[in-house]
Amino acid sequence: MLSMRRRSISGLSMATRYTIGSGLVISALALTLIALLIPVDSFGSRASAAATGTAAADDDGGGTVSTAFGPLTAADRDFIRKVRLAGLWELPAGRQAQQRGSRPAIKTAGQHLIDGHTELDRQVIQVGQALGVDLPNQPTAQQQDWLGQMNRARGEEYERLFVQLLRKAHGKVFSLLAGIRAQTKNSMVRALATSANNTVLDHITVLEDTGLVDFDALSDNVQPTK
Repeated sequence: MLSMRRRSISGLSMATRYTIGSGLVISALALTLIALLIPVDSFGSRASAAATGTAAADDDGGGTVSTAFGPLTAADRDFIRKVRLAGLWELPAGRQAQQRGSRPAIKTAGQHLIDGHTELDRQVIQVGQALGVDLPNQPTAQQQDWLGQMNRARGEEYERLFVQLLRKAHGKVFSLLAGIRAQTKNSMVRALATSANNTVLDHITVLEDTGLVDFDALSDNVQPTK
């Protein structure tokens, strides 16, 4: 069979053989180009997120929808839900710090958490209703674990754990806020991001004012104490 193919090709004119050879080369180049472009398209968004230092938002599959306040993206909805989730565990944490804290700075931090998230929770519920975003009603499993860690801790261990867990969580939210505030085209989301930014910065400040933040342990590689 192979010898027959060779005889068949050898019987072709030079021009025909040149056309076939050129076609094979072009096809090979096209396949190579496609192979190079696919990874770029697949990972481009991840590389962009890494370059800006922001975590990729959870995609609820709803895409971008039009609202009276501007386009509402999946990232916008994810941000709204995360603001709600923050209040669901930080409000109880603030109340607990008011009750169990022995240092005035801990009680102050607890009160700031209560005041800040009471107002933010009011705002985020209004935003969720206006934009048709379903909101969670209980903390995530991780947030419940953090509350459980604080429930089990005693004395100075409790105060240090309270400060460290809350400071680390607020640091992560701070970077998310910057990305949403800069990119969203929805006026309600933008207003919520501005309020949340002011609240988070206030909470970071009062937590650091306790003098108990271990900045070396804020890295993602360090897990909270069990």
